[in-house]
Amino acid sequence: MQKIILHKELFDYDSELRKDFPVICGVDEAGRGPLAGDVYASAVVLSDGLLIDYLNDSKKLSEKRREELYDEIIEKADAYCIATATVAEIDSLNILQATMLAMKRAVAGLGIKPDLALIDGNRTPELECKSRFIIKGDAISASIASASILAKVSRDRYMKQLAVKYPEYCFEKHNGYPTKLHYEMIEKYGISDVHRRSFRLEKNDKK
Repeated sequence: MQKIILHKELFDYDSELRKDFPVICGVDEAGRGPLAGDVYASAVVLSDGLLIDYLNDSKKLSEKRREELYDEIIEKADAYCIATATVAEIDSLNILQATMLAMKRAVAGLGIKPDLALIDGNRTPELECKSRFIIKGDAISASIASASILAKVSRDRYMKQLAVKYPEYCFEKHNGYPTKLHYEMIEKYGISDVHRRSFRLEKNDKK
């Protein structure tokens, strides 16, 4: 028999908040740290009483499990939206402001106006609803955990598409993050039009 793992405390956290804020959305991002590619954000509204097995912080899940949960969240969520800020916006605004913009777009695209938006991290974007940030919120709130999975899976799929378009950079192996391999490929092939020029794109070997 397959063992079912339910992190019920994540759902209990949201249920308690719904006593004062009936419609809650969780918001999280993926892709702040990479040297290349858009930054992604997702907003998710779940029904009170909904339970999803295995739901957890996306970083604690295998790729296979994230993919499975991605489909289940989309099927069962009352509303969801996945949004981005482009490389050009990242370079123009800076990565923090571009991330806030992607989050704002995700909440605006829900189709349901939340009473409260729970934002993973230590600050909130300007929204048309009340909001609060929760540090490490993807390990505390089911709504944020759901958003973290949608954002992470969506960005990983996008980076796989970039890997086909720009095979020389091996994006499928590092998703654009500043790994040794990625720096080597930048040094060998130069900077592409999907690299963030506002980031340090050469490896700092100073000790």
